[in-house]
Amino acid sequence: MDTLKRQALALREELTALRREFHMHPELGLEEYRTASRIEEELDKLGVAHRRMAGTGVWATIRGERDGGAAVLLRTDIDALPITERGDAPYKSRSAGVMHACGHDAHTACLLGAAKLLARNRDRFGGEVRLVFQPAEECGFTPEQFIAAGVLDGVRRVFGLHCAPDLPSDTVGLKPGPNNAGVDRFRIAVHGRSAHVATPHLGVDALYIAAQIVVGVQALATRRADPVEPLVIGVGVLRAGTAYNAVAERAELEGTTRTVTPESRARVRAEVVALAQSVAAVYGGTVEVEWEEFAAPLVNHAGAAAELRALSERCFPEKRVVTDRAISMTGDDFAEFIQTVPGAYAYLGTADPARAETQHNIHSADFDLDEGALPYGAWLLAAGALDALGAT
Repeated sequence: MDTLKRQALALREELTALRREFHMHPELGLEEYRTASRIEEELDKLGVAHRRMAGTGVWATIRGERDGGAAVLLRTDIDALPITERGDAPYKSRSAGVMHACGHDAHTACLLGAAKLLARNRDRFGGEVRLVFQPAEECGFTPEQFIAAGVLDGVRRVFGLHCAPDLPSDTVGLKPGPNNAGVDRFRIAVHGRSAHVATPHLGVDALYIAAQIVVGVQALATRRADPVEPLVIGVGVLRAGTAYNAVAERAELEGTTRTVTPESRARVRAEVVALAQSVAAVYGGTVEVEWEEFAAPLVNHAGAAAELRALSERCFPEKRVVTDRAISMTGDDFAEFIQTVPGAYAYLGTADPARAETQHNIHSADFDLDEGALPYGAWLLAAGALDALGAT
């Protein structure tokens, strides 16, 4: 792994240039055509086979030259956000209203760096390393198409990483167990009956029912859940009514649940439905509840996380490994890849204490990062794959 470390550190300028190019040309989910083409160009330079998936995603495969071996999957996300960048860096976004404010430009550069390292070291492993450049992670586009196409077939480990501006760039977060919440979106349509506000008993007030549902779902978190288990139920949209003096015939609300175990995810979903139905029934209305599953809880496999930690501590002793980073109630559909295959998601510290712009939270219009972390991210992905394949 020492040779791999030297090779990774030598990629700093190249990875920085790639990250800045992606940063200047961000694309929203399912619109990443330029990004996908550039990824394919870089893979072609390495002689790595690839194919398009899900329109703007890329699935690449690097085959080892030794006999035998299993498969390892490395995944990254490539989409940007509908945010107008405020910074004045020379590599500032050139796409109006679109910005890489979550570090996916850096993630993509890291996986391309890992591809270069693995391609250079094909003679050290058997089997294959599959690379997934996934589109539309920010808008809840799950990896279903990749998984249905067989990307996990025969895979023994799955690894990925995400920028972490809460960690300094000499740090990596590798926590076994829950790391990110499961994310679901709900939409509740409330059906009532219109009437004049002076005769409310002749109508069914959909707005009032919706308001009671909004209040009620908050109580599910405070009165129906274990207070030591993280849970968020939030309503961000409420639409109702057509006139100030009319009982609303229809209302609609949209919200999200954030849960940290499959059990609590299923329980909270059932409770939201039951609450909405019962509140509506009390006041004479009806509801329709629709759910959209964005991501399962992201739970790192203890063994896979320990493997990455051991590699890092052996080859990068200057990097501090944090194993108790607080769980985030944001979601990441990397979780879908490790529900059936052991894997781990690393959090790559990207904050430089001397540069304020690298300390802004993700999804901020001021977000930037310490590009000195990029070679380490590339190394971590490549080293994890080689170790899982028994490379010597």
